[in-house]
Amino acid sequence: MKRIRLSVLDLVPVLEHANPQYALMQAVRLAQTAEKLGYSRYWVAEHHDMPNIVSSCPEVLLSHVGAKTERIRIGSGAVLLPYYKPYKVAETFHMLATLYPDRIDLGIGRAPGGHAHASMALSDNYLEQVRRLPESIQSLVSLLSDDFRIEEQRVSARPVPAAAPELWMLGTNSKSAQFASRFGTGYVFGHFMSDQDGKPIIDSYRESYQATSIGPEPRVIVAVSVVCAETDSEAARCAELGARAFLGEAPIDDGVRRQYRGRAVVGSPDSVRRQLLEMQEQFGADEFIVVTTSQDYETRIRSYELLAKSLFL
Repeated sequence: MKRIRLSVLDLVPVLEHANPQYALMQAVRLAQTAEKLGYSRYWVAEHHDMPNIVSSCPEVLLSHVGAKTERIRIGSGAVLLPYYKPYKVAETFHMLATLYPDRIDLGIGRAPGGHAHASMALSDNYLEQVRRLPESIQSLVSLLSDDFRIEEQRVSARPVPAAAPELWMLGTNSKSAQFASRFGTGYVFGHFMSDQDGKPIIDSYRESYQATSIGPEPRVIVAVSVVCAETDSEAARCAELGARAFLGEAPIDDGVRRQYRGRAVVGSPDSVRRQLLEMQEQFGADEFIVVTTSQDYETRIRSYELLAKSLFL
């Protein structure tokens, strides 16, 4: 059994009556803690017009987090590409990769990340851009490879960094896996948001993978919801309180809500370790990226600490 690599996915929740500024401070604290504990990556999600989530601009937060950390890879989980021109996304993440060399990940997704009217505010033609997503991904791959052309004229997304951002496709179904294999990106299966069996989806990604200059071989991360505490009963209590604190009465999109429908890994360090080892064998995962939602920030930090101790020490 190969060693499990762990990373952090942060939705940047507003917990325990905090304000958005404090929630952002806690995001930095989580990234710094993850770095000290040996986590590989710290990623920020993108959601829009959700009162209890303040991750609407991951690239801005990542710039701040990069200045407050030293080694951990930082990235988006995910930039919702249908809303944006690939050229601007490439410029933004090239800038980050120039500021923080060999540390930047660019995760992309195609979900709306919010309610219908927020999508309308962001884009007049969101559904059309979803339809054209293959073209947008191809443009992004070309831009990250510095081989993008318009009317035979080369166009670079400057500054061009010494090490390009790693490109990952996030998704919950076979469609996203097909995009990842077709364009040679890494693939992140959103286990905590999906009702589907991830194994055939991940297997199809590996079997159909087409190597490119930015991705010579397939790479798989499984995104999983984890709540870890000293005992199984305490972890179950924290998971329940966390669900109530996070969901509350505010409208939450179905994807975020699914993590509280039996998909979470909950338990003591030994129990969580056992469950993740089973999942690693089931999916053949190279890495787990962990989202933890609890009733307060201290409990969240403690969960990541116990998880790291159970798997790294």
